[in-house]
Amino acid sequence: MSGRGEHVCGAGGLEVRASAVHGRGVFALRGFRAGDLVELCPVLVLPAADRPPVDGTLLYEYYFNWEGGAVGIALGYGTLYNHAAEPLARYRKDFAASALHITAVADIPAGTEITVDYTDGGINRLWFTPRT
Repeated sequence: MSGRGEHVCGAGGLEVRASAVHGRGVFALRGFRAGDLVELCPVLVLPAADRPPVDGTLLYEYYFNWEGGAVGIALGYGTLYNHAAEPLARYRKDFAASALHITAVADIPAGTEITVDYTDGGINRLWFTPRT
């Protein structure tokens, strides 16, 4: 951890630190090429019946809608990628494996914040107003 508290944690070519986009974000410690798997995140799947109590907590801002109305909580850095309308990576839900694949859609130089499009190409609605 840095003396200024900027570096939260890092592993596998990624680190989490303070972000100009929003709070914390995921940054590349090494370069990634378009098409590279950036991270494979295991997902804890909570049944649809657990959704209402989860919606009343901070986790509401971090989970992924999962099949059958379930809630998917991505482990690793999966919930910490910030949103961008023109992202550097995309996520793909793997329901069978209970996993989230984060894949580069553009070359990502070391030191760059890795963003994803939470709308998943317009499929989902944003639950917040993006910063400009």
